[in-house]
Amino acid sequence: MQIATALDSPASLLPSDAGQSTAWCALDEPGEWEGFSRPAAGREGWWESCLALEGMHCAACALTVEEVLRKLPGVDTVQVNGVTATARLQWHPQATRPSLWMAALRKAGYGALPAGDLLLAGHRIQAQRVMLWRWLVAGFCMMQVMMYAAPAYLAPAGEITPDIQALLGWASWVLTLPVLLFSCWPFFSAALRDVRSLRIGMDVPVALGVLIAFGASTAATFDPTGPWNAYASYDSVPMFVFFLLSGRLLEQRLRDRTAGALEALMRRLPDSVERQETDGSFRPVPVRRLVPGDLIRVLPGQAFPADGAVEAGESRVDQALLTGESKPLLRRVSESVVAGSHNLTAVLLVRVQRVGPQTRYAEIVALMEQASIEKPGLVQLVDRIASPFLLAVLVASVAAAVWWWPFGQAHAMAVAISVLIVTCPCALSLATPAAMLASAGSLARRGVLVRKLQALESCAAVDTVVFDKTGTLTEDRMQVVMAHLPANVNPGQVCEMAGALARHSLHPVSRAIAARFPGADWVASEVEEIAGRGLCGKVSRLDGSGRQYLYLGSAVFCRAPMLEPGMPILQAHLSDGERYLAGFELDEAMRPDAAQAVTALLGLGIRVQILSGDTGRAVARLARRAGIEWHFGGCTPEVKLAHVRSLQREGHRVMMVGDGMNDGPVLAVADVSVAMGQAVPLAQAKADFIMTGSRLLTVAALLAQARRTRTVVRQNLLWAAIYNAACVPLAIFGYMPIWLAGFGMAVSSLLVVANSARLARAVPDN
Repeated sequence: MQIATALDSPASLLPSDAGQSTAWCALDEPGEWEGFSRPAAGREGWWESCLALEGMHCAACALTVEEVLRKLPGVDTVQVNGVTATARLQWHPQATRPSLWMAALRKAGYGALPAGDLLLAGHRIQAQRVMLWRWLVAGFCMMQVMMYAAPAYLAPAGEITPDIQALLGWASWVLTLPVLLFSCWPFFSAALRDVRSLRIGMDVPVALGVLIAFGASTAATFDPTGPWNAYASYDSVPMFVFFLLSGRLLEQRLRDRTAGALEALMRRLPDSVERQETDGSFRPVPVRRLVPGDLIRVLPGQAFPADGAVEAGESRVDQALLTGESKPLLRRVSESVVAGSHNLTAVLLVRVQRVGPQTRYAEIVALMEQASIEKPGLVQLVDRIASPFLLAVLVASVAAAVWWWPFGQAHAMAVAISVLIVTCPCALSLATPAAMLASAGSLARRGVLVRKLQALESCAAVDTVVFDKTGTLTEDRMQVVMAHLPANVNPGQVCEMAGALARHSLHPVSRAIAARFPGADWVASEVEEIAGRGLCGKVSRLDGSGRQYLYLGSAVFCRAPMLEPGMPILQAHLSDGERYLAGFELDEAMRPDAAQAVTALLGLGIRVQILSGDTGRAVARLARRAGIEWHFGGCTPEVKLAHVRSLQREGHRVMMVGDGMNDGPVLAVADVSVAMGQAVPLAQAKADFIMTGSRLLTVAALLAQARRTRTVVRQNLLWAAIYNAACVPLAIFGYMPIWLAGFGMAVSSLLVVANSARLARAVPDN
């Protein structure tokens, strides 16, 4: 793509008929568009922005918006999600500006706002209120028109005189006008927009059905002796519109719920925060004005607006939505806090370290935005077939009218309208994206960020999970795995004495022993640490009794035998210089829930393996502790890659879980890849999912959720297929009135969204 060498002014790029777009020119200032944009990864000079769209109702709308934005100079890689009504695009500041996008979208009949501004300005709430009023008007008029139509259904033939029948018809016509002019406006405007763009959206058959039904009824009212005199059926129009708006209202509520994880993340930052000024006082300032080094005061119940370190105070902090940690964490002086987490119990003074796009919070929001906009394969397929399918609907409607015309014009027109309405593929277009977004929202609340919605489809077919060892199954510390004690010693006393002595050293072995055996009733004094050998010192009870001079360290230093000569396992020993008192085996600390996670995976029928660059014996020991049967040590990145490809050639679907630099290639080639939250950037860049917390049980929850998602998607598609297979013949053969067609269309979409909303519930730990 060629990029303009200079940008004179935003107005110079605007279309000639877009003078009213000057209100958007404020977004062209770098300080403004940087608020909803970030540098595009791997493309120097390019930026990536997210927009919240207004006026979208179907898959065809998404295609229209993509086409409009792609035609603009300097705009590239446009992705639009019709379910969340959001767009993500990459653009170059030297060739375009945000005001250009807004003007082009407005000209095409759509509104757009920066994604963050939509939440703050309340435009969506206003749109929901207008939709509610349209629904109320349609409901009120429907009841009144039904009241006037009831005599025609209930009275015997000939009992209603022509003048009374005409009066009821005119009253129904007047009451149907507000429905047509106000309640139906979203359908008419969307249909007109699609026709102008030479596209057929899902609102086109709806608008045609309403207009034809109202037009035929109007003709019957104005000319009672004409060919349409048998078609004064006003009750069908407001009833159909009421059912359709009811479905859209409930669908809107459920859609907001299923996509709520991203919104919850974006709402977590406060608008302002108290910052310390030069005179020492604290004054509220907008969050965007914070810079590294500022000192801010965060009150209980407030969210942290930036990453930083606690300078004063002590409080509990809720990081559940960012890390998946369900319990509040205690934060003291010098400990870190992250933007988006909540202060719970006390006032904290925090020194700001990272703001804006540099925060961990911003990275998580960016990942969620990308996932919510991405289109899985099934969604792309539905987008491609939407317009041809709707064209076939129009053809089928015309064909049905032609077939029934000789049997009565009024009946033929009623059949055509029913076919138009009942075959609208709303349920089909919602079947996959609604389920995917609901599932992604549930996983986000569990601490799993979905980078690619497409991966949820692949994840459901996984039958083999391969773990890296170091940093994935293990933590960055040592752990006492076994203590060997002679028969003539007091086990509890000896171990506590070792812990008391170990507290005086920062060596990883000493810290592991001190953590395993706190030794609260014992103290050590006159401690001397000899590098590479161990510790020695006097150990006694708190009251000074039981004092002994002890040695803790290597076998040679303690004059003790090796526990298992030749075994490459870390050992520490305790002696009094003459007697051997205890021996400790140490190994890497396995994550607390590693064995439980393996059990959960095996319960799902998953084969679990370890691939590690560590020695074979070290890997075997860890595999034995975790309950993993297949384990492979001494693996280089090339060996890991070859192993995963070998599994794939055998027909296995492989998930790789890792966190290291050398895991990048194998994460990229695996069918599904998961990076731990502390993973290096390369590993995260290659991963489909990122675990923000440290709980390995989340891997099993991810697989279980993916399988639930696959089941729900299949249920949705099956329902959409059954609905069309059953209702289309009924409509063609004249057994489905217009109001019932509208009711069926609304209920089918609602059932799909409601079924998908079940996925928003969190998956319980196994």
